[in-house]
Amino acid sequence: MIVVDKPKYKMAIYEAKKELHVQIQGFLKAEVVEEYLNDLQETLAKVPKHAYTFVADGTYQSPVPSKISAELGQTLMFYASLGFKDIVIVNPRSKIAYVQVRNALEGVNFPGTVVDNVSQLAMR
Repeated sequence: MIVVDKPKYKMAIYEAKKELHVQIQGFLKAEVVEEYLNDLQETLAKVPKHAYTFVADGTYQSPVPSKISAELGQTLMFYASLGFKDIVIVNPRSKIAYVQVRNALEGVNFPGTVVDNVSQLAMR
């Protein structure tokens, strides 16, 4: 069930799988971040986080500018701090964005799982 459908991001709750998916389209410019965080907080309030997996789906994420790339690890750790049972990052299709995410994860002690596409979620 899609709960947020905006041009730059989508948020969906899959009750049967006990998953909350957040998908970024392109990349979020500074003027969209506050709206994104508000929508995220409202969506988080709809699920029992301790029983759900948080899926940050970067499939359609674009490369981010270098100044933002430096903060990507902190963003991923923010997701990890939300209190979910598990967290999964879906790598971007873009090779440049993929390398940015990989490099960001190397710089932090990320407690979740990283997969290359959404279909791998069912195999976990």
